[in-house]
Parts: sequence; C-alpha cells; structure tokens
Amino acid sequence: MNTLAAAAQILVAAAFASIPLLRHRFGAVAKAAAVTELQRQGIRPAVLEENRLRFDAGGHEWWAPGSFAAASLTAAALNLAGNPLGTTLTWAFSTLTFLANILILQSQLGAVKSVQVAFHRKGDPELALVDVPAFLKAAEDAFPAWTRILQNVRHTVVFAGSALALTAAAIA
Repeated sequence: MNTLAAAAQILVAAAFASIPLLRHRFGAVAKAAAVTELQRQGIRPAVLEENRLRFDAGGHEWWAPGSFAAASLTAAALNLAGNPLGTTLTWAFSTLTFLANILILQSQLGAVKSVQVAFHRKGDPELALVDVPAFLKAAEDAFPAWTRILQNVRHTVVFAGSALALTAAAIA
C-alpha cells in the first residue's frame, strides 16, 4: 500500500508543479493581453505594477504549489522507503492538499468576484474602474486552450490522488 500511496503522491506533486511551470511559460503573454485590455478600457497599464499584480510564476504563484509538490514528494519518498513517518506525513499532507485544492477550485470559480473585491480593497480609484470580467478573460485567453483542460485534469489528479493516498494509508 505504501507504493500505491507514493505513486498517487508523485502524481499530485506533478499536478502542483504544473502550475508555476505554465505561469512561467505563458505569464508574459497573459500580462501583455491584460495590458492591452486595460488600455482598451482607458486604464493605465502601470496600475498593474503599482499594485504588484502578476501573471507569472513569481511570489505565491510559485512557492505555494512548489511547497505542496515538495511535501507530496517527501511523503512519497518516505513511503517508498518503507519509513513509518511516510504514513504520518501522508495523513497530514494529503488531507491538507485535498482541502487546499477545494479552496483553489473555489477561488478559480469565483475569480471575477474575488478580483473585484481585491481591487476595491486596494483603494486605488483606477483599479475600481477596471472591467474585471473582460480583464480576466483577456489574460485567460492568452493561455493556450489546452491549459484549461490541464487545469481540470490537475484538479482531478489532486482530488483523486489525495483520496487514494489517504485510502492506502488507512489500509496500511
């Protein structure tokens, strides 16, 4: 069962690693599309930099998924080595990963509303004028269509992989 848990954890790690890799590869293109949309709306593109809004894999867009990937790989390595700590870490990390992915999915489904709230919270009058749905659509459309499919696959892998690792840990 440790091998099954480890295999699931390796898949979960790969799913999380795909996030910053895609943002690194296509983030500049997404930012350019967002800038073009802001210009179309009559908003200064500099407002992005002034408010530290990013589309690349910097900041939490790298360290958060990277941390989940590292935690999954650590538990997988311990499980493959037959170390009992692997089971303990599987319980902790797989549960946390499952719950965090619920929050990630919720955030993605409510992106327009949460960005509108964040823009208003910043107190920048220029950000308050941004047509957020058009802004986000421009950035999202800059990513290849297959990345949206990959996003759904990633969620499936994380949910199923976490559940499978927890099940394997329970049986072990």
